[in-house]
Amino acid sequence: MKTIGLIGGMSWESTSVYYQLINKKIKSVLGDNHSAKIVMISVDFHEIAKLQHDNNWKQLSVMMVETAKRLEKAGADFVVLCTNTMHKVSADIENNISVPFLHIADAIAAEIVEKKIKKVALLGTKFTMEQDFLKEKITSLNIEIIIPNEAQRQVIHDIIYNELTQGIINADSRKKYTNIIDDLMSKGAEGIILGCTEIGLLITNEFTNHLLFDTTAIHAEKAALMSLV
Repeated sequence: MKTIGLIGGMSWESTSVYYQLINKKIKSVLGDNHSAKIVMISVDFHEIAKLQHDNNWKQLSVMMVETAKRLEKAGADFVVLCTNTMHKVSADIENNISVPFLHIADAIAAEIVEKKIKKVALLGTKFTMEQDFLKEKITSLNIEIIIPNEAQRQVIHDIIYNELTQGIINADSRKKYTNIIDDLMSKGAEGIILGCTEIGLLITNEFTNHLLFDTTAIHAEKAALMSLV
């Protein structure tokens, strides 16, 4: 079994889900008392969020690269970045480590292709929805991505940073999300990418019948399976 290197803490709420899902997948495959081999470095998300909103991606890149290098030195056989937004600096990480990097968008794209759908909607932070660092890997496979309108994007973004990353689960916020999802589906989306690792804490198929691509669950499962190859 390979050792998984996790860059976590963005936020710790969703990182804890990664840890649980990876270990559950390992146990489901191997049985008995098996669990995953994991090394993890968890960062202070307060520092990360401030740099994101200050648009200081250069410093964020330095931090993520240094963290990935530390994981490699600690024995990680590959690196998993437990967040969507920070994949904006994924190329810098990949270029500075010698072990593989499991990109979250590759994992998502594979799931969308498997479902044989051609148009999806993306929810996430404004950085993820408005910039191309995540979308380009999916659209390169002839899959169309639509995003919420500007007002909806602000609502989604604010709920992520003011509530979900702080462990706050609010029924009114869930209703706002499901209304946005319904709107996007009415515009032709065949599924919804939950493109922030915290959104799955709020939105599941208990609250909507639409096809959801939960990036946390998808990425965690791919990580577990990669450790067994």
